[in-house]
Amino acid sequence: MSRAATNLQIDSARLWGSIHETAQFGATAKGGVRRLTLSNEDKQVRDWFRRACEDAGLEVHTDALGSQFGLRKGRDMSKPPVGIGSHLDTQPTGGKYDGILGTLGALEVIRTLNDAGIETEAPICVVNWTNEEGSRFAPAMMASAAYVGDFTTDDILSRKDAEGTTVGQALDSIGYRGDKPVGFQKLGCFVELHIEQGPILEAEGKTIGVVDSGQGVLWYDGKISGFESHAGSTPMPLRRDALATLSEIVLAMESIAKKHGPNAVGTIGEAVIANPSRNVIPGEIAFTMDCRSADGAIMDALDRDLRAAIAEIAARRRVEVKIDLVWRKPPTHFDPKLISAVENAAKTLGYSSRRITSGAGHDACNLNTIMPAAMVFVPCKDGISHNELEDATQPDCTAGTNVLMHTVLAIAGVAS
Repeated sequence: MSRAATNLQIDSARLWGSIHETAQFGATAKGGVRRLTLSNEDKQVRDWFRRACEDAGLEVHTDALGSQFGLRKGRDMSKPPVGIGSHLDTQPTGGKYDGILGTLGALEVIRTLNDAGIETEAPICVVNWTNEEGSRFAPAMMASAAYVGDFTTDDILSRKDAEGTTVGQALDSIGYRGDKPVGFQKLGCFVELHIEQGPILEAEGKTIGVVDSGQGVLWYDGKISGFESHAGSTPMPLRRDALATLSEIVLAMESIAKKHGPNAVGTIGEAVIANPSRNVIPGEIAFTMDCRSADGAIMDALDRDLRAAIAEIAARRRVEVKIDLVWRKPPTHFDPKLISAVENAAKTLGYSSRRITSGAGHDACNLNTIMPAAMVFVPCKDGISHNELEDATQPDCTAGTNVLMHTVLAIAGVAS
């Protein structure tokens, strides 16, 4: 690698400006971002991103699920592109960095290479994946899952949000149902920059997380069917209370996750009482469960123990509980060569680093099933994410993007 490439640094102020410029699309009063996938706010940031990619000389295409691909040509176009990027959608009460840092960091890598006049041997492709968050449509990371063949395009297009709008209808409403089939843009590998979304890097004073694995995920949809009756005239022993049942299930999940800890977590994040009333014992509740572990055997144990506990609770309380496993994502173990490339880049640039497991799912985890993939983490304040208080520093975002760039240069090669 040439000395110019070895010493290359991104434009920190430009990256920081892009992060805060795009944060206006869906900005909330508390300083966060509400940019649900395929919403009008998502269209605004997609339009911005497309123009920015075109201004950087990228050839931009959109696939049938709305994922955006910006290709920078390499000297040898027979080589598959090095993929970099993340997502631009957010949670309903999201922040400025989750996903956005990885996508805009990838754009900044391209801009910096352009400014330095550096041509790579292999091409580079910047990607914005549709619906990584999964907050409007399930499952999360749906576009990258379809890319790797876990779902068909038609299946994803038919998925509905809470209002009954399909993915296809939402894509059409903002003009982002692309003309390219899913999987049209081949990638040789993928590297994703992201905030940690946890407290480890900050607590240990490390700048870079070299992600070597990702937790597996179990998602369940549950329904409790008890019996609605008068809150004042129904004796406690005769009640078939759906909400009291759910309360026991929540505590059972917490206990089971702790039993299999420290490498297990469990969450019930949604619960809806059907026809709620102050003076009616809840008779029906729909709820969701999210269980995670980086160990496949622990995932199996979580599933087994949860089902046994729920069956016991349901029988004792004389209610019916249905549990459907709607998504199972095995643990991810990233590519050793790419992990080493990230580690070497951090070391060469003088940043402190540590190996780390991702507690959250990411598009890179899906892509790792069909190609080499890796991730770069930077700290976020107090480990907070999926929250309007989500925060990261300019130096850390800059460091992560520099590591991303030098990882890419090591993989793609610098044309001589």
